[in-house]
This record gives sequence, C-alpha cells and structure tokens, in this order.
Amino acid sequence: MTRFLVPVALLVAAIIHLVPVIGVLGVAQLQSLYGIDAIAPDLAILMRHRAVLFGLLGAFLVYAAFRPSLQWLAMGAGMVSATSFLVIAWWVGEYNTALANVVLADIVVVLALVVAAALRLTKPQ
Repeated sequence: MTRFLVPVALLVAAIIHLVPVIGVLGVAQLQSLYGIDAIAPDLAILMRHRAVLFGLLGAFLVYAAFRPSLQWLAMGAGMVSATSFLVIAWWVGEYNTALANVVLADIVVVLALVVAAALRLTKPQ
C-alpha cells in the first residue's frame, strides 16, 4: 500500500504546486490566482518568476513520485515551500479570499506530505 500512497501524496502536492504556473502567462492570470487588483510591473516580474519556481518544484514532485530515492528530498522541498507560506500568511494576516484558498491548499500539501513521510518511516521502500 505504501508503494501506492506515497506517490499519490507526492502527486497531490505536485498538482497544488503546479496550479500557480499559469501566472507565468501574465498579470491577468496573477490577478485571478491571487485576487489582487493592481499589480505593478516590478511585482509582476517577481510573481511570474515565482510561478516558474513553483513549476520546477511541482515537476520535481511529479518525478520523485516515481523515484523512491528522491522522495525524501521532494517531501522536504514541498514541506519547506508549503510551511513557509503558511507561516508568512499567519504572521502577516489579513489576506484576501483568494489567498485564503492558497492557505487551505498549502495545508493540504502539508498533510499529504506528512502522511507520505509517516508511510515511508513505517514501511521504507
């Protein structure tokens, strides 16, 4: 069962990390993703670059889902990504509804990766 559930958990984390990649396409997509009305060019550059980085992490999570030797590294990278956003969101607070959805998605990522790690610890592959 571990051989099936660990990759599924990594794929869940991957899909959630791949959703923001659409932000690379432009400001309209970023506004839709994050519920931000006005995005200055400087912020657009940073956010579009962020989308590329999410694509890289998402692709790595997909790859690691099928490469057990990389799963711990992928779980760690996914955890750092999701928990860092959650901590920053909690610390800053007062975010909009779209970002509240991102918070929920990152909670799902953390839970999926905790399950994957627990499974790997109890039944190493």
